[in-house]
Amino acid sequence: MNSTLGEATFWAACSARLTPNSTDETPGRCATQAEARNVNVSSSGRSLTLNSDPTNPHRAMFGAYSSSKTALNAITLAFASDLASTRIKVNAADPGFTATDLNNNQGAGAVEEAAREPVRLALLGPDGPTGAFSNTNGSVPW
Repeated sequence: MNSTLGEATFWAACSARLTPNSTDETPGRCATQAEARNVNVSSSGRSLTLNSDPTNPHRAMFGAYSSSKTALNAITLAFASDLASTRIKVNAADPGFTATDLNNNQGAGAVEEAAREPVRLALLGPDGPTGAFSNTNGSVPW
């Protein structure tokens, strides 16, 4: 497999269900198009739309962690756009403020609750969205 990001990403999206097509000379291509799902875990607290509002109480916390989530959101949209003509869907999920080691278990939600939206997106049917950012309440602004 070629080490370029695009081909590596495409291979990762296909590899769980398919094997590479040995007759296709393009590394990282699948034998058939998979109905693969890529779900990136993001955070509505890191939304550029929400953090551009001076009245947002979370705006003061927009630091390095937030910047990495913003970059994740950008790559989610880039992959969704690049893969729009395929049966691969790329979305972002906001699990909410979840009690984990990252926040010393101070989050309000349980891990089991936080998993609901990423799992829903991972199980989308062929008519489901791609390039979406959502939580259990619906759409989240980028």
